[in-house]
Amino acid sequence: MENNMVECSNVTYKYENTEENTFDLALDNININIKKGEFLVVLGRNGSGKSTLAKHINALMVPSSGTVMVDGLNTSDEKNLWDVRNKAGMVFQNPDNQLVATIVEEDVAFGPENLGVDPKEIRQRVDESLKRVGMYSYRKHAPHLLSGGQKQRVAIAGTLAMKPECIIFDESTAMLDPSGRKEIIRTIKDLNKNANMTIILITHYMEEAIDADRILVMDNGKIIIEGSPRIVFKEVETMKKIGLDVPQMTELAYELRTAGINIKEDILSIDEMVKELCQLK
Repeated sequence: MENNMVECSNVTYKYENTEENTFDLALDNININIKKGEFLVVLGRNGSGKSTLAKHINALMVPSSGTVMVDGLNTSDEKNLWDVRNKAGMVFQNPDNQLVATIVEEDVAFGPENLGVDPKEIRQRVDESLKRVGMYSYRKHAPHLLSGGQKQRVAIAGTLAMKPECIIFDESTAMLDPSGRKEIIRTIKDLNKNANMTIILITHYMEEAIDADRILVMDNGKIIIEGSPRIVFKEVETMKKIGLDVPQMTELAYELRTAGINIKEDILSIDEMVKELCQLK
């Protein structure tokens, strides 16, 4: 469908366990469509398959069976490789692994230069991308002197300079302190709302998922819950069973309900909780 950025049909990925001479299923018959302009969050504990799924969308991996289409391009077709990676950029967990130059603006220019983009156009893209992530005033700085959150914003600018339509953030906030995490989430939301970019955020932090359009919860290579944050986080027991938390306020609502207090179960934020408690008779 034209409106879909990503279409996964019966996607299975097996990797060989050489020690035991067996195959382990990392993705088990995944079927999802991700709409253009959607903000999708993928949750799951380590080994659930979420990073493997991310790498399939960027064609770093191709399915053992089934198909992944990115804006109509089949990722299993080698001749589509660069087009797929142009459409779906990726920002990884450790920004140090993505920074290649000694000056911020040179780092951001690296991708478009490799694509053979005209130098004038590169200049424009670099400036625009750095402004978009709030790092333009640091363009002459050395990346290794920046904070973790700033480095990650430079890495995002480097991805933006390639002009992707979709960005996959593979646990891009995992190595950051709380203020660095907030910076990145603010940037991600801005790209989604104001640049109309499709965002796929893979995270361990439940609070980062509250503003998503849709959440997928993965376990053992399967999608086990899917829906809006309110629908997904209501499933407190299922989430706990697979070793995941829920946002603090949802947890509190769950505990209060368990204690016999009549309170909504789909509360996500402090404001909602305060409002709900004030209405209790």
